[in-house]
Amino acid sequence: MTFKTRLTELFGIEYPIAQGGMRWAARAPLAAAVGNAGGIGFISAHTQPTPQALTAEIRQARSLTDKPFGVNLTLLPANVGLDYDGYVKTIIDERVPAVETAGSNPGKYIEMFKRAGIKVIHKCTTVRHAVKAEQLGADAVSIDGFECAGHPGNDDVPALVLIPAAAAKLKIPVMACGGFADGKGLVAALALGAEGINMGTRFLLTRESPLHAELKTRFLQASERDTVLVGRSMGDPTRVWRNSVSAQALEREKQGPVTHHDLAPFMGAAHWMKAMEVGDPEGGAIPLGMVIGLINDIPSCADLIRNIVDEARSLVSNRLSNAVGLSA
Repeated sequence: MTFKTRLTELFGIEYPIAQGGMRWAARAPLAAAVGNAGGIGFISAHTQPTPQALTAEIRQARSLTDKPFGVNLTLLPANVGLDYDGYVKTIIDERVPAVETAGSNPGKYIEMFKRAGIKVIHKCTTVRHAVKAEQLGADAVSIDGFECAGHPGNDDVPALVLIPAAAAKLKIPVMACGGFADGKGLVAALALGAEGINMGTRFLLTRESPLHAELKTRFLQASERDTVLVGRSMGDPTRVWRNSVSAQALEREKQGPVTHHDLAPFMGAAHWMKAMEVGDPEGGAIPLGMVIGLINDIPSCADLIRNIVDEARSLVSNRLSNAVGLSA
C-alpha cells in the first residue's frame, strides 16, 4: 500500500503527514526531522523575534534536511509589533516551498506567495472560512476540529463532522487537524474526505521536540480530560493544559466580563513559553490538544511516522478488509 494523495503531490512528500507550526516548539530541528521521515514540518515564524532570526532558522533547517519544509505564519491582531511584511519577504527570499497561514485573513500574503511559486495551506476552524481561503487562492486548507490545541474557534464542531463537511464544499485538498496521533487517525481522516493529517501535540512529544523533558514525562500521564478551554467568555477560546494557572483563568472569567488584558497574567504567551522551556507544569496555560490522552510514548519523528504508516497499512489490509468482506 502506497500513500498518494493530493497533499503528497502538492508538497512533494512521501506520506500525507504534517507537523503543525506550534509557537515556540516548531523550530528547525523538529521540522527537519519530520521532513527526513517523509512528512512535512513547519517552522513557526512568529517564534522568531525578527525576520533576520527567521532567516537563520530557515537556513538551519536546510542544513539538516534536503526535504521539503514550510513556515507557519500566524496572523493575529494581538501580535503587535511583529514585522509580518518582513517575515513574508524572508520566506520569499529564502524560497521556502510551503507556507501554513493561520489566524486573520491571509489574502494579502497568499497572492505574494503564489507569485513566488510557494504553496499555501490555510488553517481554519470553520467550513465558511475554508471556503473563503479557497476563494483567496489557497492551495489547501487545514481544518482544526474542536479537539485541537490552541484556538478551536467558537462553533465547537469536532473533527468527525467538520472534516467531511469541509471536504464536501471544497475543490482544494483538506488536511485534518485536531485529535490525530496514530495510524487509526490517518485512516479515519482519509475515510472522512481529508487528504492527510496535521499534528501538533503528537509531535510535541517526540525526541526532537524542544519541550522540556519534565513536561514530556508529565504529559504522558495525562488523559483526554486534562485540557480545558479558557477565554470562551470573551469569544476567543483556547484549549490548554488543565493546571492551576488555567484554573485561575477560568475563575477570573466567572467573576465577570474579561478582556485579553485581564487574562494576560494567566494566558500570556511569555508565561507558557517559559514553562515549556524550563519544564514547569504550573508555569502557564500551555496549549495542548485532547489527543494527549492517546499518547503514551516519546519516539523519534522517524519512528513516529513509520509507526503511523505501518499501523494505517495494517488496518486497511487486515481489520478493515475483514470488516467489509474484502479479505481473500
